Amino acid sequence: MNSVLINAVLSSSPDYGLLFESLSWPSDSWPGTERVEALTAFIEGLGPLLADSDAAPFSATKSRYIKDKIDTVIWTQCLPLLSKISAEAGEGVRWRESTAAACRLVSVCVPLCDEAVPGRVALSVLPSLQPPEEEVEVPGPGRVSVEVASEVMAALIPSLVGDEQLTLTVLSSALSCIKTLPDALVSKITVRLVLTLLNCCSGARLRGILTLILDHVCSWHSVDRTPVVTERALLCLTALSDHLLKPHSLPSSSSSSPSSSSCEPDPRLSLQFWRMLQDGLTHRDGVSRKRALYLLKKCVALSEEEGVNCPLSPSGEEELLFKWAHNRSKLLREFWEDYALVMETLEENQVHVVRPVLNRIDTLIQTTVNDSQGNTRIGQTSGQSLFHPSWLLCVYQRMFHSENKSLMREGVCHLLELQVLQQPAFALAFSQFIVGPFMGVLSETSLFHRSVGQSVGDCPELGAKLQVFMATFFSSLPSEHRGRMLLQMIQQLCSKHWCAVPLLFLSQALSKLPSGPLLGIDGLTALREVLRCTMITHQVLLRGAAQCFLLNCALRLTIVTAVTLDDVFSFLMDFRADESLCRGTQIWNQTCAWLLDNESSFKPRGMDGDCAGTAAKKETVRGYVQSEIHTYLRVPASTGHTERLPDPREADKLARAILLCVDMESNQLGAEISNTLESLLSPLLDTLSRVSTNIYLPLRKSDKSLQLMLRLFQLGETPSCQHVGEEQVDVAMVAMKKLIFKLVDPVQEFILRRLSGELQELCDVERAELYLCVLRQLVVMYNSTPQHHSKIQQTYFPKLIKYSIKVLQDPSQEFNSVANQVARAVAMASLATVCGLAEQEMIGMRSETISVLKSLNDYFYNPLSSSSQSLFSLGNFNKRLQKPQTGDASSDIGLQGPLLQDWGRIAAHFMRDQWICLSFLIKAVGIPESSRASDALKAALSCSVEALALLPSDLVLPVLTFMETVLPQLLLYEEALCVEAVTLSWQLVQGLSNNAHDFWPALKGFVSMAFHHKLLELTDTQAPTLVATLKKIATELMELSQSKSGVFGVLLQHCCQTWLPTDRSSGDTADVVFSSVFSHMNILTEACVYGPVFRRDQRLIQDVQTYVEQLSEESAANVAVTSDTRDDQFPRTCILAFLSRLDPSNLQHERLIEELVMDLVKKDNDISKSKVRYYSNSLQHRVKNRVWQTLLLLLPKLREEFVTTLLHSVCEAGFCSNQASVKYLIEWMMILILVHYPEHIHNFWACFNMDHEKTKTSSCTFLSVLVHFNVIIPNLKDKAVQLHKALDIILQWCFNHNFSVRLYALLALKRVWSLAEARAEAGADGLGALSTVIKACLNQAEAMQSTGNANKNWMRIQEHFFFGAFDPLRDYSVETIFYTFPSLSELADDEWIPPWKFEKLLCFSESPSFPLRNPAPDLSQLQPGHWVQQDKSEQNKEDRWAEVQKKITPWRLGIQEQEPELQLVPQQRAARLGKLHGALLVVASLIDKPTNLGGLCRTCEIFGASALVLDSLRHVNDKHFQSLSVSSELWLPLIEVKPMELTDFLQAKKSEGYCIVGVEQTANSQSLQDYQFPEKTLLLLGNEREGIPANLLQMFDVCVEIPQQGVIRSLNVHVSAALLIWEYTRQHLTFGSTEVNSKRS
Repeated sequence: MNSVLINAVLSSSPDYGLLFESLSWPSDSWPGTERVEALTAFIEGLGPLLADSDAAPFSATKSRYIKDKIDTVIWTQCLPLLSKISAEAGEGVRWRESTAAACRLVSVCVPLCDEAVPGRVALSVLPSLQPPEEEVEVPGPGRVSVEVASEVMAALIPSLVGDEQLTLTVLSSALSCIKTLPDALVSKITVRLVLTLLNCCSGARLRGILTLILDHVCSWHSVDRTPVVTERALLCLTALSDHLLKPHSLPSSSSSSPSSSSCEPDPRLSLQFWRMLQDGLTHRDGVSRKRALYLLKKCVALSEEEGVNCPLSPSGEEELLFKWAHNRSKLLREFWEDYALVMETLEENQVHVVRPVLNRIDTLIQTTVNDSQGNTRIGQTSGQSLFHPSWLLCVYQRMFHSENKSLMREGVCHLLELQVLQQPAFALAFSQFIVGPFMGVLSETSLFHRSVGQSVGDCPELGAKLQVFMATFFSSLPSEHRGRMLLQMIQQLCSKHWCAVPLLFLSQALSKLPSGPLLGIDGLTALREVLRCTMITHQVLLRGAAQCFLLNCALRLTIVTAVTLDDVFSFLMDFRADESLCRGTQIWNQTCAWLLDNESSFKPRGMDGDCAGTAAKKETVRGYVQSEIHTYLRVPASTGHTERLPDPREADKLARAILLCVDMESNQLGAEISNTLESLLSPLLDTLSRVSTNIYLPLRKSDKSLQLMLRLFQLGETPSCQHVGEEQVDVAMVAMKKLIFKLVDPVQEFILRRLSGELQELCDVERAELYLCVLRQLVVMYNSTPQHHSKIQQTYFPKLIKYSIKVLQDPSQEFNSVANQVARAVAMASLATVCGLAEQEMIGMRSETISVLKSLNDYFYNPLSSSSQSLFSLGNFNKRLQKPQTGDASSDIGLQGPLLQDWGRIAAHFMRDQWICLSFLIKAVGIPESSRASDALKAALSCSVEALALLPSDLVLPVLTFMETVLPQLLLYEEALCVEAVTLSWQLVQGLSNNAHDFWPALKGFVSMAFHHKLLELTDTQAPTLVATLKKIATELMELSQSKSGVFGVLLQHCCQTWLPTDRSSGDTADVVFSSVFSHMNILTEACVYGPVFRRDQRLIQDVQTYVEQLSEESAANVAVTSDTRDDQFPRTCILAFLSRLDPSNLQHERLIEELVMDLVKKDNDISKSKVRYYSNSLQHRVKNRVWQTLLLLLPKLREEFVTTLLHSVCEAGFCSNQASVKYLIEWMMILILVHYPEHIHNFWACFNMDHEKTKTSSCTFLSVLVHFNVIIPNLKDKAVQLHKALDIILQWCFNHNFSVRLYALLALKRVWSLAEARAEAGADGLGALSTVIKACLNQAEAMQSTGNANKNWMRIQEHFFFGAFDPLRDYSVETIFYTFPSLSELADDEWIPPWKFEKLLCFSESPSFPLRNPAPDLSQLQPGHWVQQDKSEQNKEDRWAEVQKKITPWRLGIQEQEPELQLVPQQRAARLGKLHGALLVVASLIDKPTNLGGLCRTCEIFGASALVLDSLRHVNDKHFQSLSVSSELWLPLIEVKPMELTDFLQAKKSEGYCIVGVEQTANSQSLQDYQFPEKTLLLLGNEREGIPANLLQMFDVCVEIPQQGVIRSLNVHVSAALLIWEYTRQHLTFGSTEVNSKRS
């Protein structure tokens, strides 16, 4: 209609100037869209008049005038308006509509102006597209935004194509924008500029531009191969794919070389293009993966369509990632179809969706292998294969990047089982992938969980597969590549933080590699880095095991000729003796054997390159050690200045080398080792012999000799757990001790002299620590030599103690000079060392040393002088060191400065040493008689509380030990102080929970102190606050144990040992101590049901630790690492051992048993009441199971009278809904009660008369008991009566409506009748009358059970372990209750307690009636299994469309009357009915299922969409379409647009101002609930399976995603569309509809 009006106006010869003036607007205003469109229509109407030269409606002058006016419109109307639009923030509806109208005006004006105008306008806009660093001052009216500039340039491009230079400038700006602009603008630039430019070009010009773009993108990606570049490059190439990947003739090799202008650009010939696609396929962004796969499929489709080889004549030099051979097109098509299917399926996150497609990966691999082998046979290189192995790596890398850990695990397992890696070519092709992405995914801890069917302690499936894989992979690699690959793999372990579990199993896999020379010095350096950095924070046991594996790896794979002995021993320094490389272990012996085997092969030291002169000079281990000892002890003369202690690592390295050398030679020489050892150590022995007499001996040399001697003894000791039960003599250490014994006097005299006044510098504090460690080591060594032991106790120690006390008592020592403070620190450390040795009973209590120590006690308990007699305080407790001043000239300030910074540690150790002395003295000597005992004790306890606040948490153990002695003596007099002491101690221990090294000793010390038997005996009346505090702490301990395994075990072990010592002491004291258990029943009850449910990651760590422990001595960590009981089952085994030792004849024991039984029954009852149904292996299930296991264990210890009370509770429990494992235990309990107490049989019969409607199947429990009637009846009186009673009851349940009840009843009937049948045949007991009835009943039952599931269930229930192999009396054992039953009833394996855990507890008491192990093997040989076979439902056979609703179509109501209406177009028909239509355009050209299209048509019609776009209008005649559309197609405009026409259609709609919206999850997606739809919205819907093609994704203005909560990733396309259509309708049409309805009413 607009065109008609414009033509009418123009035909009337109007005043054109007036028209221009009236349609224009002020340059500083923002006109409405209608005004802009009116001016556009007017100028568009002028176009034919200006162009029609024949008609010549205008004179030349007038034509010039009009063109000038149009030119003025561009510069004074359009560009200012566009600048104003650019200044508006955001992209609202007004912005979009105004931009589209203004650009349309430009596109109409420019063709009517002079030829130079388009170029001038373009040059004014182009600077807005320049990157920031290339910006220039913009000429003209003002700047425009990038978004507006892109729209303006899209309007100008059709007029610019004639200017080749300007076209290239526009293209260059667009490509720069793609590199630099934000993500949101890149797709807009690509679509509006690049694609529009290509659409306007043709021929050679088009080919040239395409070549330029392709080269530019590929070179960009080759220079900067990052995910961002890959993402943008793929976006660009996908948008241009219709131009780049269209059929064209490839030049043949025989033809003449074509010119560059006639040669079509083909991405398939670019190696960089294929690398880009592979990067895209493994990209983290799902849209980029989709684009890459789209390009791959398009390349394959194009290659098949052309039917020619690609490339035509491949050169052997360049790698080919893609190749097409027309004579093998079928094979190629099938390969790439499978490949695309696999990659598309991997986008799903659900394993059950992906797993069926994994077999296609095997097909791909086999195809690649066959192709490679075929090429090898015909002599081609691997580079000429049709299928490059790198495509397979993309599949695996995609699986490794999956969000679903199960899918990731599937990918890892699939790769580990890849047989193709046995071929060298494939192993080499995969090698960089193995050391890169594959190593990355192996660092995921969750991959190493146990698989289904594996038991606790088994090697995880992945760990076992990894060992086989590594051995296969390295064996298959070409030999020249193995060392490099192994080095890269080890370096990968250094490059990121690996958790303990993955590193352990990877180390184990490396240790299993076939022996061979692979690792040089670089390899050892890399391994050292792993030891030093990667595993420094790992759990101790796992770290030790990993160290063993890595050392084993080094021994097997080191290139001996490439490393020196010094390299080897430097490498061994990083293997800790207390974790792995411990003397006497397997790995130590293997190291000795390896040194011996390769002794003459190591690279000589000082050898540079290929020095032939030194090649023959080989270095032996002994020669190396002798040389190192001389070098070590060669020190420069003393300078007279302060010297710090030498680095102890030098001594550590040399001591280990000496011991390895000695052990290596002892394997050859045997008993002759003493002579060789003396000659080896002669420099050391010579130095030690002179330390006391040679005043010119440098201090550094004496220090180094003592360090070496100390490390020799420390590293030389074999673990105490080695050689248990074996009489083995350590010849080397015996010989070494003999050599040292000859020198002990000078060494001791030197140390005594040094400790007695010569240590006066700050660095002497650490020197004193060395001397005291040596002294301590010598005392330990003296245990086997009484003469030396006596001398040090009678002579040296008394002198040292007296001197040290003198230093502490000397008032002049209080001055804070360096010498004074150091002397005090050394004196206290010396005293603490002596007291510590006495505490360990290394010093006899009757020796002179102990006598002298009493004066130290007097020193500590010397009271402060006070004017008040009522106050008593101890002045020498908690004495503190003053920070010394270093102003004297004799001090070396440069050295003292760093040491002063560490003064806090020295001061803390000084106070800690005081408490070491005090904790020993309070037990050995007590309070001095001169002191007021009670006051002194109170003051001492107050000081200990003060010390807790002063000392660091990791040094408080001596204070806790002191409190353990003092607290019990003050309980009743100083309750508040005791509470304070206990509370503060507990807070400190809790603070150490993250420090495993100090936490466990502190926890044990705290438990011994706070739960001392004297404190346990307290009652609420004696010390209510303290008792409440202890109970609160006990509860908090149990809570802490839920997250820190082993905590509760410490408390329980202490308490059980306190209440019932293993020495079985008797008497009143023992009874009093035992009676305290009744105040802490909650501890026992919780222990019986204890078992924390750990997080999956915690459980994994525990499983792996169990696996390492089961390696036994194969892993030296099990020998070297000091293990404490951290097993979370230990509290239960500990309490069960405690209960097993209770004596029912003891009244107190009897009372404890009965109270505990009632507490456990109550706990079970509480769970049953709180939760009627609970899941298998839930916490409720586990607790109930533990309750009944404990009750079964205690049953033989119960009094008969108490059993009467208990039986009622047992029967009540039988009526509850229980899991199978609990049910079996309850039934077993009933059977045993009836066996041992047959008089209760009448109570059992009464259970069948109870009415329990809520649990109708609970009768199965009691029927199960009757199945075992054969073990009950021998002890019953009136056997015939009881048999008759049993048969009467069973027969009633045989006709129950419930299938399970009938099944149990029939089995019970069969078993009981087998007992009564002989009596019945004899006519005795009146059973003859029942014989016929019961036989008929059984025969009928057997017949009824003869087919289908019923027969299977009948067979299975008879074979079930509880009714078959199980004998309630014979199998009554600890093993059956705690291991066999849980395993057979499918409890989680962490609930199984194996018998060996009880055997480890020496305090477990078994009896003939209750053995630990089951003597009969029948049960242990069975496998778990249910007998119930669930009926299969038929729901899978449901017709997919059976429930599509058949609605009444509106046009069938009075079709005759509406016939005329049907002749109208849909909009007119809808208008007649008063329907409103919005501007929403729904494009469904990609949907191909008629059912979805029919439903969509119906939805669009209901919600008033303006039109629905289909790929073909023939769909409307499809019966499936019509069944769902229900005539909606008659009321809705339908438009046909083919899929290949969508790009142009969308471009046209963009120009009309439509906002293109898609439903897709991308990085920039907006949530549906937050997005505001513009009125002119085009909704593009994707294909049901593939979604929106990658080449259309960049057309979107916005992507909207529907918020999801579930697991399934996608909705049906019709459902998704309906949600968006409704949201659009709600925002735009609801209000208008309300207005119309109100008007019509």
